[in-house]
Amino acid sequence: MIKSVLFDIDNTLIDFMRMKRAAVDAAVEAMIDAGLKVDKTKMVEKIFDVYWKEGVEDQKIFDKVLLKEHGKIDFKILASGIIGYRRAKAASMTPYPHARLALIELMKMGIRCAVISDAPKLEVWLRIVDLGLPDYFDHIVTSADFGVKKPDPQPFRKALELLDCAPHEAIMVGDWADRDIAGAKKLGIKTAWAKYGDTFDTKDSGADYELADIIEILDIIRKENGNVKAAPVPVGK
Repeated sequence: MIKSVLFDIDNTLIDFMRMKRAAVDAAVEAMIDAGLKVDKTKMVEKIFDVYWKEGVEDQKIFDKVLLKEHGKIDFKILASGIIGYRRAKAASMTPYPHARLALIELMKMGIRCAVISDAPKLEVWLRIVDLGLPDYFDHIVTSADFGVKKPDPQPFRKALELLDCAPHEAIMVGDWADRDIAGAKKLGIKTAWAKYGDTFDTKDSGADYELADIIEILDIIRKENGNVKAAPVPVGK
């Protein structure tokens, strides 16, 4: 019987890469408007090249790229980029369709929920609070608590401990097969791959279930718990 759901956050609850691309585009446009003489497309590519090498949570990304490409940091340009990024990020960070509805229904079903994320702890909390989601989660666990990243078992074990839940009583929902799915399966936790958030062109997730829409987690839990009935009709469908 499933008693708890463990959620990744980026590209599972929120479309993180859509937000990131919109924010970087806005940042580069703001820097160009402030006097930076670059080709926008090439500058965006250079920023993402650094993100892929050093991590998409790099808080000094514009400093590094400006210094590398221009040999100095013009603080008017840097400030313009940061403000442009923040404004676009706030405007484009939203939950996936039906994410809030799914969390509400899970709460009604008595299912406890936790987040397990590799993102920095403060950034995870900022996203969850900004989206108005903190009341839907019993616990937030980040890899930063242990100095490791998924699929290391420590974050998963901690979440199960906090939820007072055995591995076979939980299901992990995540977009990254090599981290979210593989890490959970090692401990005997059931898995549901968030196919809708896949950014790796994954061919075989190895998950017990695949989700085209996050709302599908409700019927999966009903099936696992022997209570098979139609899920509520999603708003807008």
